[in-house]
Amino acid sequence: MERSPQARHLARSRSAIACAAVVLGIAAAETVRWTRARAAAAPTTVQAVLPGSVALSELSRSLIPMPRNTPSAHASAMATLPGDRMLTFWWAGSRESGPDVKVYASQWRNGKWGAPWMVASRETLGKALGFGVRRIGNPVAWTGPDGKIHLYVVATGLGGWAASRVAHMVSSDEGASFAMKRVLPMSPLFNTSVLVRTNAVGLVDGGWWLPVYFEIGIKYPMMMAFGPDGEPTGLGRIGSRTTTLQPAIVPVSSREVRAWMRDASGERRVQHALSRDGGTSWEDLPALELNNENTSMAVLRLANGEFLMLHNHIVEGGGSRSLLRLSLSRDGHTWRTVADVASGGKSDEFSYPTMQQVGEELHVTYTFQRQAIAHHRYLVKFGEKI
Repeated sequence: MERSPQARHLARSRSAIACAAVVLGIAAAETVRWTRARAAAAPTTVQAVLPGSVALSELSRSLIPMPRNTPSAHASAMATLPGDRMLTFWWAGSRESGPDVKVYASQWRNGKWGAPWMVASRETLGKALGFGVRRIGNPVAWTGPDGKIHLYVVATGLGGWAASRVAHMVSSDEGASFAMKRVLPMSPLFNTSVLVRTNAVGLVDGGWWLPVYFEIGIKYPMMMAFGPDGEPTGLGRIGSRTTTLQPAIVPVSSREVRAWMRDASGERRVQHALSRDGGTSWEDLPALELNNENTSMAVLRLANGEFLMLHNHIVEGGGSRSLLRLSLSRDGHTWRTVADVASGGKSDEFSYPTMQQVGEELHVTYTFQRQAIAHHRYLVKFGEKI
């Protein structure tokens, strides 16, 4: 029987009310997400500045051993271990988003990388989380004050990366095995569309900041704070732009914090933001003169106070990821070239870099042609005062 006009009108009204409720729920969830930023502030670990110029000299370069029958690799991350040792993590498989993609790890010890081992797969993550995992992606790692390794891995159920969640795993045996701790609580509503990519930042109380970013329709960077026990204590948005992602966060003092972001807008420049209150609030700064064709970067602060950035640069005839460059800056705005770490033709790819300084050595890893993870090692020396 055909419904009366009144019944159809009532059904449409109910649908409109339901849609409005969903929109209001999303808005409320975002409001909660943003207002929780006030909990993210904490004094940061800041090194003493040693005046003088910096010089980098390359000590070695190699490819990290890959698991067998894995033609594709991407998105490396590093974590430090006692005794100048390190772990590196990355995903590998037949292709990005492939059903056989797994997260692997390798240990740097006595000047070389060891054989890789599997850390996580769709099956192991799905079993630990209690729901099906369709694809896994970027890992980020951090070594806590108690020596535990905290590993954050992007995972999706249904849908693409825009439907992703971040799985938080912990290892008490230097990465040999990991136990699931939680899915990070990024939103009280759907808790999706959040990813990780760049290095965590240590805090003086033993906690750390984890850079994260939102990506569905719009894109924006955030920062989640953790206490020394690995429990989340706050979450805040970085700036107000809606076309930036993958923030590289660097503390300058107990109050000043800088962030540089990948640019997904038509501006095609490295984006920049500043916090003057220890990460509680952020202001957007003008974009750098460094070009950025929607590619990830890594930034750290050296002992002489200068910022070191590892980023993709574009030259005539090249592609958006065919040249990987090291640049230095004293003020975070103006940058000068130090060295080109890797370069090739338009179709070549050297991307998704990360850096760790261990003693006097700088360690760099990056995606090499989507086939392997490359590792470069540099000696960092400081010269006469400028």
